[in-house]
Amino acid sequence: MIDYGKYLNRSIQSISPSGIRKFFDIANEMDNVISLSIGEPDCQTPWHIRDEGIRSLEKGKTWYSPNRGFSDLLKEITTYYERRFSLTYDPNKQTLVTVGGSEAIDLAFRTLVQEGDEVIIPQPAFVCYNPLCVMAGGTPVNINTKNEDKFRLRACDLEAAITPRSKLLVLPFPNNPTGAIMEKEDLEEIADVVKRHDLLVLSDEIYCELTYGGRNHTSIASIDGMYERTVVINGFSKSYAMTGWRLGYALGPAPIISEMTKLHQYGIMSAPTTAQYAAIEALRHGDADVSRMRDEYDMRRRLVVDSFNAMGLSCFEPLGAFYVFPCIKSTGLTSEEFCTRLIMEKHVAVVPGNAFGECGEGFVRVSYSYSLKHLQVALNRIKEFLGELQNGSNSESAG
Repeated sequence: MIDYGKYLNRSIQSISPSGIRKFFDIANEMDNVISLSIGEPDCQTPWHIRDEGIRSLEKGKTWYSPNRGFSDLLKEITTYYERRFSLTYDPNKQTLVTVGGSEAIDLAFRTLVQEGDEVIIPQPAFVCYNPLCVMAGGTPVNINTKNEDKFRLRACDLEAAITPRSKLLVLPFPNNPTGAIMEKEDLEEIADVVKRHDLLVLSDEIYCELTYGGRNHTSIASIDGMYERTVVINGFSKSYAMTGWRLGYALGPAPIISEMTKLHQYGIMSAPTTAQYAAIEALRHGDADVSRMRDEYDMRRRLVVDSFNAMGLSCFEPLGAFYVFPCIKSTGLTSEEFCTRLIMEKHVAVVPGNAFGECGEGFVRVSYSYSLKHLQVALNRIKEFLGELQNGSNSESAG
C-alpha cells in the first residue's frame, strides 16, 4: 500500500473542503429539498448573450484566444469600468481575462504574496481567500467584522491588524455571505490606513452591479491614491447570470497584471473562446438585463429580510449581493446544528455562518437568488421549524 501522504503537498492537505458544498451535496442526495445554499442566479443567461455564443460556434470560432483575452473584450471591459466607475485602464497592459473571477483571485495571490507575507482578510467572507493565501505561501490575518457595524470593515480594526509583515488587504464588498457594502466614506478611511502602511489591495467586485436602495458601488481604486495600489477582480457570473460560462477578469497596475498574465499563460493559457464572444455582447448590450435582474433580486431581498425579522431571527438589511445573514443565536443552536436539523427535518438547505469564518458562528447564510415561489415555500418551512423548536423548548421547561 502506497503512503500517499508523504507525496502530497502539506499546504494543500492542511486546507479543509468548502463548508458551502457540504450542505449542497447533502441536498442533492435527498428528495423534496429546497436549497438556498448556493449563489447561483435562477435567471438564465439572457438570450442575446447566449445567441452570440452560439453564433460564434456556428461560425467555427473555436480557436485559442490571445493569453490576455480577445482585444474586443479587453476594450469592452475597460470601457465598462470607465462608464460605470470613472476608472480608466489600458486594455493592452492593465487588463486580463481569466477563467472566472476565482482564477483572477488565485493569480493575484500568487503574484503578490511570498512566504512570510501577511494578507489581511475581513470575515465573514467567501471561502476561497484564506486557502488561496495559504497555497501562495502567505499567512491569513482575519479581521472579524460585526453585525452591529453592518459587517463593514472599520479603519480602526484594520489599523490594529497591521504588522511589519502585512502586504495585502482583501476587500470583498459587496460581501458574500453578509450582503454588506462599503460606502465611499468607509473606503476613504480604509484608503488612508492602506496608504500610510504602504499596503496593496485586492478588491473583489464580482457583486458590484447588485447594490440596492439607490446606492451605487464605489471601487476603492477610484479613491485618491488607490488606483496604483489596487487589483480589481470582477466577472460575468453574477451580474449577467453567466456562472457556467466561467469568465472573469482583473484590472490593475501594468507590472502586476503582466506577472499575473505570465502565470495565466503557463497554467491556463487562455479563457474559453465561446464565453468571450458572449461576454462582449453582454458588456455592449446587457445593461437592461442587469437592471431587470437587480430589480427582481431587490424584491426578493425585502421579502426575505422582512420574513426573517418577523420570525424573530434578527437580520440587518443587506444592501448588496444576493444573500442575507440572519442571526440564529436565539434558537440556542450552533450554526452547524441549525443547518443540519433544518435540512433533515424540513428539507431546506442553508449554509452555516462559520463556513465563512469563526465570527460567522451564530448566523446562517441564505441566498435569495432563487425564484419567488421557491423562497416562499422555504420561508414557510423555516417558520415551521422555528415554531417546533420553540414548542420543544417550552415543553422541556414545563417538564
